[in-house]
Amino acid sequence: MDSKSTRKIEHIFGPVPSRRLGQSLGIDLIPSKTCTYDCLYCQVGRTTRKTIERKSWINIDEVIAELKNKLSTKPDYITLSGSGEPTLCSDCGRLIEKIKQITDIPIAVITNGLLLFDPEVRKELLVADVVMPSLNGGDEETFKKINRPCPEITFDKMLQGLIDFRREFKGKYWLEVFLIAGLNDSDEQIEKLAACIEKIRPDKVQLNTVTRPPAEDVQAVSKEQLQQIAKRIYRNAEVIADFKSAKGRLTAGDDKSGDFKIKSDDIVEMLKRRPCSADDIAAGLKISKIETLKHIEELIKSGRIEAVRQSGSIYYKKVYESAAD
Repeated sequence: MDSKSTRKIEHIFGPVPSRRLGQSLGIDLIPSKTCTYDCLYCQVGRTTRKTIERKSWINIDEVIAELKNKLSTKPDYITLSGSGEPTLCSDCGRLIEKIKQITDIPIAVITNGLLLFDPEVRKELLVADVVMPSLNGGDEETFKKINRPCPEITFDKMLQGLIDFRREFKGKYWLEVFLIAGLNDSDEQIEKLAACIEKIRPDKVQLNTVTRPPAEDVQAVSKEQLQQIAKRIYRNAEVIADFKSAKGRLTAGDDKSGDFKIKSDDIVEMLKRRPCSADDIAAGLKISKIETLKHIEELIKSGRIEAVRQSGSIYYKKVYESAAD
């Protein structure tokens, strides 16, 4: 039997290239797509299970065993992320502590930050090295329009969680602000965001916009506008949105382990047969949705595949440079 068809879906993925973390070895904690939000811009797609109820989605011993087999790849960070919101995993804190018992590689948590209103969640994340929450609106209306949160969550409750965690957390606190043209990039919205950020006081603010196929048809803010906003929104702000051409960018073949290139080649082979969605690719190769999207991002940058929107959904197809391809 083909080994690809029997390959087990693993919790650990990568290392994959990350704009913010270098080579990131990811841990996918949540089933796709389970989240506290249903963001307009999410590259993972529409949320199918929206909840604030935390559950034990993983077996910690299995995750640690998988991780031990991957540590030889020497990533820059071990990253708790997922095909949804990682803090919905009630084993988050215990997992971080277990990881720290076997390696000194720093641990980052990429979170939308909504559950930071919960003292237990804040306590669990205190042992991480970097926590990277997000803030995408400066008022209730914009927050709900962009993030479409669980109905029991208000803007003020979310914001206070971000503020409280900053007061308690001693590690690196990097706040991502995702800007969408026509929704939260006006002068009024930037002023409101800046006021909120001043209350949070993160170590730095990272400005992002639409550079990957989003869940909904939303538009990017230009690089020039982002650079101008960075000067106004916070004293330590940077643009992380990747507007560069694929030429000269990191590609799958640059990965330390070589496994990234192998899986990327598998994706291209699959797309030779027919266009596929990210879910099709993940299911076909038995890998997580979030890892699939990392491969897709690099393959688009390198010009090997392209995204097309059809009937409201996003599909990927191989790019043929000549008739001989």
